[in-house]
Amino acid sequence: MTQKRTVPVTIQGREYRIRAEGDEGSVHRAAELLDETMSKVRARSGSADTIDVAVLAALNLANSLAAGKTIGVGLEGLEKRIMALAQLVESALHDPGAAVS
Repeated sequence: MTQKRTVPVTIQGREYRIRAEGDEGSVHRAAELLDETMSKVRARSGSADTIDVAVLAALNLANSLAAGKTIGVGLEGLEKRIMALAQLVESALHDPGAAVS
C-alpha cells in the first residue's frame, strides 16, 4: 500500500495541497494540464468565474479523453491521469480551505 502525501500545486495562481498516492510527478503534470486548459477556456469564454472556468475545463478535458485525443499517454497511464485530475477537481470544489494564498 502506498502512502498518501501532500503535493503542492499551483492552478490559476492559487496554491492547492493535493493528497495523493503514488507518483508526485503525475499530480504536477495533471495540475499543469488543468491550469493550461483553464487559461485557454478563460481566454475563449471571457468568464472570470473560477467555478465556471473549472467546469468548462473539466468538460473540455473529459471530451478530449472520450475522443481519444490524449497525446503522449498510453492506456495504462490514462487511468492515473484521470484519477489525478479528479482529485484536483474534488479538492478545489470540496475543500476551499486547502487553498493557500
